Amino acid sequence: MASTKQRGFSLLELSITLAIGLTIAGIAFVSLQPTLARARMDSGYDTAMMVLRDTRHLAVTQSHEYLVLFDPGGFPPGTLLVQYQPPAVGNGPLPPLQLVTTYTIPQDVSFSIKAGFPSAAPDSFGAGGTAIDFGQGLGGGSLNYVAFMPDGSARDTLGNLNSGVVYLSRTAGTLYESHAITVWGATGRIRGWRLVPQGGAPIWVQQ
Repeated sequence: MASTKQRGFSLLELSITLAIGLTIAGIAFVSLQPTLARARMDSGYDTAMMVLRDTRHLAVTQSHEYLVLFDPGGFPPGTLLVQYQPPAVGNGPLPPLQLVTTYTIPQDVSFSIKAGFPSAAPDSFGAGGTAIDFGQGLGGGSLNYVAFMPDGSARDTLGNLNSGVVYLSRTAGTLYESHAITVWGATGRIRGWRLVPQGGAPIWVQQ
């Protein structure tokens, strides 16, 4: 009776196959990094836009004052804090603010500026040198919050119209990955912006 031999893969063949697989996986991982970085940048921008728009909508539909704070003290960097301002009772003082919820943007994305930002800020709010730059025209330095009112306007806690801009970028990212969001105090209008090269220089273009 004839015997048959079953031949499997040798250790050398398995090693070569594994090495090829690891090489392909490594190339794919490296090539995907820019795409993943852009996705995280877009996620941070989308989150900030969503928080501002939803909070303004909440203020209008609930007929109450709501605030959005960027990078509030005591919270991790990249935090957006939404608070509710209960109305005063009679002629008494305003009650303390109440926490509604918090949001965070991806860890490698921050509210920050980068060298090369145009001095002409989006909507002409500031000079592109302050990451969180609300309180335009009010004096006393930049504010890190915006308060939305039942009429849809954006104000500070003293009732002054509060316009401003917030920038998002990545420390390890390129200049043209950066985004900006502006809020116009009189109407609470919220706009998104991105940097594009024009004539060899970066300019902000509305998205």
